[in-house]
Amino acid sequence: MRLFVSEGVPGCLPVLAAAGRARGRAEVLISTVGPEDCVVPFLTRPKVPVLQLDSGNYLFSTSAICRYFFLLSGWEQDDLTNQWLEWEATELQPALSAALYYLVVQGKKGEDVLGSVRRALTHIDHSLSRQNCPFLAGETESLADIVLWGALYPLLQDPAYLPEELSALHSWFQTLSTQEPCQRAAETVLKQQGVLALRPYLQKQPQPSPTEGRAVTNEPEEEELATLSEEEIAMAVTAWEKGLESLPPLRPQQNPVYSRLRQWNTLYLCGTDEYGTATETKALEEGLTPQEICDKYHIIHADIYRWFNISFDIFGRTTTPQQTKITQDIFQQLLKRGFVLQDTVEQLRCEHCARFLADRFVEGVCPFCGYEEARGDQCDKCGKLINAVELKKPQCKVCRSCPVVQSTQHLFLDLPKLEKRLEEWLGRTLPGSDWTPNAQFITRSWLRDGLKPRCITRDLKWGTPVPLEGFEDKVFYVWFDATIGYLSITANYTDQWERWWKNPEQVDLYQFMAKDNVPFHSLVFPCSALGAEDNYTLVSHLIATEYLNYEDGKFSKSRGVGVFGDMAQDTGIPADIWRFYLLYIRPEGQDSAFSWTDLLLKNNSELLNNLGNFINRAGMFVSKFFGGYVPEMVLTPDDQRLLAHVTLELQHYHQLLEKVRIRDALRSILTISRHGNQYIQVNEPWKRIKGSEADRQRAGTVTGLAVNIAALLSVMLQPYMPTVSATIQAQLQLPPPACSILLTNFLCTLPAGHQIGTVSPLFQKLENDQIESLRQRFGGGQLEETFDLKAKTSPKPAVVETVTTARPQQIQALMDEVTKQGNIVRELKAQKADKNEVAAEVAKLLDLKKQLAVAEGKPPEAPKGKKKK
Repeated sequence: MRLFVSEGVPGCLPVLAAAGRARGRAEVLISTVGPEDCVVPFLTRPKVPVLQLDSGNYLFSTSAICRYFFLLSGWEQDDLTNQWLEWEATELQPALSAALYYLVVQGKKGEDVLGSVRRALTHIDHSLSRQNCPFLAGETESLADIVLWGALYPLLQDPAYLPEELSALHSWFQTLSTQEPCQRAAETVLKQQGVLALRPYLQKQPQPSPTEGRAVTNEPEEEELATLSEEEIAMAVTAWEKGLESLPPLRPQQNPVYSRLRQWNTLYLCGTDEYGTATETKALEEGLTPQEICDKYHIIHADIYRWFNISFDIFGRTTTPQQTKITQDIFQQLLKRGFVLQDTVEQLRCEHCARFLADRFVEGVCPFCGYEEARGDQCDKCGKLINAVELKKPQCKVCRSCPVVQSTQHLFLDLPKLEKRLEEWLGRTLPGSDWTPNAQFITRSWLRDGLKPRCITRDLKWGTPVPLEGFEDKVFYVWFDATIGYLSITANYTDQWERWWKNPEQVDLYQFMAKDNVPFHSLVFPCSALGAEDNYTLVSHLIATEYLNYEDGKFSKSRGVGVFGDMAQDTGIPADIWRFYLLYIRPEGQDSAFSWTDLLLKNNSELLNNLGNFINRAGMFVSKFFGGYVPEMVLTPDDQRLLAHVTLELQHYHQLLEKVRIRDALRSILTISRHGNQYIQVNEPWKRIKGSEADRQRAGTVTGLAVNIAALLSVMLQPYMPTVSATIQAQLQLPPPACSILLTNFLCTLPAGHQIGTVSPLFQKLENDQIESLRQRFGGGQLEETFDLKAKTSPKPAVVETVTTARPQQIQALMDEVTKQGNIVRELKAQKADKNEVAAEVAKLLDLKKQLAVAEGKPPEAPKGKKKK
């Protein structure tokens, strides 16, 4: 095998150290290449480190390469090591990237550097101290030690950044750093230059966002502009000048999805999974047939997605002839190839209802955690899968009688027989993919325990019939046929469905879900498809979120706590605001929480005062100062640098979305908007337009560049806020090709002479009393609406008003905004600016002060009138 590394690339440190440990167990040729050398033929960008295996396959993830070398050494995987690797990827790396960037690229020192990573270092130190072991996973060195050492070494090799009070971390780091493989790795990568050896590499990375002390919702901070090379500036100017002619021919695709902005041929689908016991249970509750209940809720779900502007090509359902045909065909292929078992199952039968009880018709006490309302297939509290007969104190959900255990025949998918195929497929798929860490961890944990045969039939009437003699009274278990719904929904959309679902060489499949659905998409359906041996397309990138909580607790429909899909449209808050906020707090790496106070703050600060303010000002300057026509632009060196900064942030946006980091990419939009606001504020076109010819020309350049940034933002916003995006494009009369294509460079899409339309505000302020009313309504209050509360009762107790304060980061952000806006007002007054302009900025200042008072839990001050003389 051959290992490709490069000097000055930090990811090569742990890889070389791991390779050194495996010496003698495998023959490894180490080749040093340039950081721009394309080693992997099928990657579009240069990538090192890379391990080329003897089979010809490639590994190009640092942790995957290190894991491979450790496995060669006879190391056995364990949960604690895997947990450390997940933490390193999701928590340590972002903090460490920020620290190294500040130190090497921006030249910062001391706490400005250490602050970004101090919490992570403290976590390692406390973990080592708590378990009283010399290494992260126990008494012996593990994969986790080498990966974390390699990540930390460039920073911690300078004693100034290894805090003395973290004694356990200090001892651990010194122990590893003195080992020969680690010493050789450091010499190869850093070449006795220390951390400065990383400068060329770090200068090419997007400026990271520091994570120290941030809440899950990541408060915005003042942006620091990255250092740019003359070449980057020149390339940005060249791309800008080409303008609309750079755009490729437009594909005939509809709807604002990111992949379509990139002109990728895209099929976007979803649907309702309608078979199974949950449907029969709900039908019984509402006195409807299963088909009637499915028809009812399919319409409700479709209406919700329509209101939210979710632009599926098709929103389908599983109760179709195509679903039956494709599911039965896959089953027949599995049966023919010997992957289906038949066995006798002990099952609960309700004598009162005269039927075997499918899982969800049974409730009882969880045998694992003791939760008293566990379902017959899974415990909602601990998440473990359950066989219904394992439940303690079982009850029939229909009549509440105690069922008895009887034998019945069922069919099983022979997962152990398919396990090797699955492992081989995962080995080909995971390296270089964008599976989220939790999806990988959940999948590996199932495989670690060994797959077991899984029952695929149920004693129900509502489901896909089993096409096998002796099983005519049974249907397929929903977890077997539900994921086949993606195929059948596509087949109902187009008769060319096999070009999508039997074409793994040309189709990249992305699947999005909550983490509790991972096993069905990463194990069950892939095993079924691999066993059917019909060249099915399997998931390339499995994207699983963590959990979204509500305020300080959890969403609970039964208790009326939280806003659910069919309730959002009754709040009076537009769909695009919901989309923005839910994506802003999307639980990508850890659980996050919905907060009404935070929603108000984000709407009023990020949307109203940042994004909306910038786009409105840019358009209004064109209308007010230049008659609605984009003025001539004569770019200065400062303008050219701004082009390069916007281009850099645009490229960062693309990088993040290509890695499916949806939440982080949204922040790139807000960053560009902040750059635009700062640009306008510094150049003051409203003053220059009244000055000399040179000043008027400068006002024109600033206005023209600003309105082009607004046009760019309108396209970047499409996947997040499609209605707002379309509104901006209509106001600016953006040419159609520029509305539908987003390149990686910032183009001049509104050239001099372009006429814009009527400009108007994009966002409305959310008021505290409006939000407080919604907080009360969705804090359990909406349940009261279903009861008759008009009966005479004793006098109501006095209501005690409670004050809710925001997080410290939110309060600090608002204080900074108030200070900044106060400076703007003072400057305008000192310069004796136009009264209307001063009044507008004063109004913003008063609004920010009111928001700050609310965030601090204080009643807003009443407006002060002037004293009579």
